[in-house]
Amino acid sequence: MSRAMPVRAPAERPGTAAAAVPTRWVWLAAWPVTAVFVLSNAATPLYVLWQRDIGFSKGTLTVVFASYIVGLIGSLLVSGVLSDRLGRKPVLLPALGLALAACLVFATAGSVAALIVARLFTGVAVGAVVSGGMAAVSDVAGPARSRLGALLASCAMVFGAGLGPLLSGVLSEALPAPTVTVFAVEAALLATAVAVVLRMPVRRPAVPAQGAKGRARAAGSWVRVPAVPRGNGRHLALGVAVFAPGITATSFVLSLGPSLLAGLLDGTNRIVPGVMAFAMFLASTGVQFAVQRLRRGAILIAGAASTALAMVALVIAVRVASVEALAVAALLAGAGQGMGQLGGLSLLNSTVPAGRLAEANAALNVGGYVLAGLLPVSAGYLSDAIGLTGGATLFGAVLMGLAVTGGLVVVLGRRWVPEPR
Repeated sequence: MSRAMPVRAPAERPGTAAAAVPTRWVWLAAWPVTAVFVLSNAATPLYVLWQRDIGFSKGTLTVVFASYIVGLIGSLLVSGVLSDRLGRKPVLLPALGLALAACLVFATAGSVAALIVARLFTGVAVGAVVSGGMAAVSDVAGPARSRLGALLASCAMVFGAGLGPLLSGVLSEALPAPTVTVFAVEAALLATAVAVVLRMPVRRPAVPAQGAKGRARAAGSWVRVPAVPRGNGRHLALGVAVFAPGITATSFVLSLGPSLLAGLLDGTNRIVPGVMAFAMFLASTGVQFAVQRLRRGAILIAGAASTALAMVALVIAVRVASVEALAVAALLAGAGQGMGQLGGLSLLNSTVPAGRLAEANAALNVGGYVLAGLLPVSAGYLSDAIGLTGGATLFGAVLMGLAVTGGLVVVLGRRWVPEPR
């Protein structure tokens, strides 16, 4: 006997009614992304304090930093699928709760293990926000405002990532009990993000007619490596080719930048690395607004070029002990990540169906963060073995090669880049 095909209810984009949603809600929907990304880098200026009080090497420092990426990638294996099937709020609210728990662990941390747990919690929360939160911004914006949705989702991420170390650096220098005060303030920011998510005008996804069990069987496993629909693989590859080197460059500046600055300035002022990280991500945010109307292929190529030039400046900085060159490297790295991220998100937003968009966002970030976790950790342990100058030089050379390769991939594949009319 032939089996009857299951009947599905009409698919409904969560943001179908977005045209009636005021534009202010598109901006508000981006706030939870910003609040969680503030936490993602808030610890950066404080590592020198924990190194002094707890005592650990540069290699261990990069492991603490990379535990965040382990949590993030693990979260991305499930959060994108959950967000597309259950809705944005059921993913975002637990993520914000875990971020609040991370604040508590950070504030009371007295060991490397506690720092790793806090960073792991942070990574899981960020993974959920990267997939579900950024997709929620696109849903609220709707198809008619897809360019604004992609721009605000991307800028919310990088602005929060830059605001975190700046806020942390200033508060830790100006107020007592720095490792407690910083995370108390961040917990307050996360509480406001919870309030936004509770009122966010996004709909739950439509439930297929065959029921939840049949839907799960038809759509595949709940835990899986994030992927894109057939035909979108080339769009994902083009985005990852530029985004991965860009975010790896900024990850290096965040993890080992304070150590480099401490050596170059012969001091441990926490505001300086916080300002440098903020400037890096401010450049990432600003460049996205500046290039938003360029062709997507041009944005990606410019992002690859910026990352390559950032690595040239990094090598010069460590070779001639130049703080100015290190600052230039940070700004170029931020611009490279920003353009790679905007180009990749724009490609996915314009080609991937709404029901797979959170998973597609997760796939883009997995592609980027795998490299961002491996290379800086390798550079950290290499720096312990041969010195920070040698480790940073080798890191810069390898990443410059990857950035140039990514740019060439985009040049050769530009015919696959759909451009808006």
